[in-house]
Amino acid sequence: MTLIKSISGIRGTIGGQVGDNLTPLDVVKFSAAYGQWIKTQRNKEHYKVVVGRDARISGKMVQSLVMHTLSGMGIHVVDLDLSTTPTVEMAVSLENADGGIILTASHNPKQWNALKLLNKDGEFLNAEEGQQILNFVDQENFEFSEVDDLGEITYHNAYIDLHIEEVVNLELVEVDQIKEAKIKVVVDAVNSTGGISIPPLLEMLGVEVVKLYCEPNGDFPHNPEPLAKHLTELSKKVKEEHADFGIAVDPDVDRLALVDEKGEMFGEEYTLVSIADYVLSRKKGPTVSNLSSSRALRDITEKHGCEYFASAVGEVNVVAKMKEVNAVIGGEGNGGVIYPELHYGRDSLVGVALFLSLLSERQIKVSELRQTYTSYFMAKEKIELTPGLDVDALLNKIQEKYKAEDIKTIDGVKIDFENNWVHLRKSNTEPIVRIYTEAKSQDEADALAQDFIDELEEMSK
Repeated sequence: MTLIKSISGIRGTIGGQVGDNLTPLDVVKFSAAYGQWIKTQRNKEHYKVVVGRDARISGKMVQSLVMHTLSGMGIHVVDLDLSTTPTVEMAVSLENADGGIILTASHNPKQWNALKLLNKDGEFLNAEEGQQILNFVDQENFEFSEVDDLGEITYHNAYIDLHIEEVVNLELVEVDQIKEAKIKVVVDAVNSTGGISIPPLLEMLGVEVVKLYCEPNGDFPHNPEPLAKHLTELSKKVKEEHADFGIAVDPDVDRLALVDEKGEMFGEEYTLVSIADYVLSRKKGPTVSNLSSSRALRDITEKHGCEYFASAVGEVNVVAKMKEVNAVIGGEGNGGVIYPELHYGRDSLVGVALFLSLLSERQIKVSELRQTYTSYFMAKEKIELTPGLDVDALLNKIQEKYKAEDIKTIDGVKIDFENNWVHLRKSNTEPIVRIYTEAKSQDEADALAQDFIDELEEMSK
């Protein structure tokens, strides 16, 4: 059983002992800390927070605790009930709220839940803001309201529909073109809120939908992380239905994975690459992904005569870089698409609509589309080091050794060689260095990772 407190929120397994798991007392304490932080951000008479959840079994209980804790602090709550992460993010802005809380453990199994925290812009908190909330948790110095000043809880069930409308009305979403293409899609929503958001979007775009696990009951039929090994039923269904492709989303609908008409994975890194290809063909500008994302985004960006930028790992860092360079598209290589014309958050709904626009414009099969992009292969390894070892010093040695190469140090050490790259990141909690590599074959990526494992072991002696 686990409880993890970090600058991005709190997550853990339901049940067990207070402080070791995500128990009701831990939920209340963290909600109160967030409420206290909200009050320090803006000097005003009334405060408002939007709260929504994915469909996992513990969601209703956790949401009730969160909302009534905020109410007890005199904060008004907009209850979206079953929703998606990007929908809550958009609702914060549309409600002119002071913040938002999404109750989801993302791709974690059903025994997990989490509180993901948003600022007044509907974006995840930065490190400084997150640390302020952790300080409130440690101090337990919470101020609750008297009986006449309790916050009101207002139910609002229209935001998924509003979200869909905002997506469909985007300039680059070619609704008539998509309808004319007569596309058929299978959707695996892992029995969470993708089942009440992705199919209605597709239907509004005139796409024929075959639903697979679209009942939002929280009974995940397989591991909810949208990876190839968990999507065998989707691949099978796509072939059985003679569909044009398949869509898989995680429980909170901010990661988008695609399966081609042959039942083969399109590649989670290539969700963003293909959508960036489409956006850049219509609107020139910079792109952004994190340091551990595929080089394929840089390739497609430069093909369109535009500039690519890399950020530190983490959605908040990608968003900050996108704002800094005024990027037209960005995201993360796990299928997270961020399209700032809509909002600054990973959003599977806008990803689906833009991908359909691309597919209907090109009038080719999904497998053929994939072949138009250079194939890269990744390896992800880690090395456990002796406790007490100075990991920063170790990474500095690597940086010095390869100083003639293209090196970035905003998040660990990333070395861009001519035909491949390696990214080394230290863990904040363990004597571990994580090693990510990418090359034009799996064997080459694996070999590069092993070379750096050997180097780190030798340097640490």
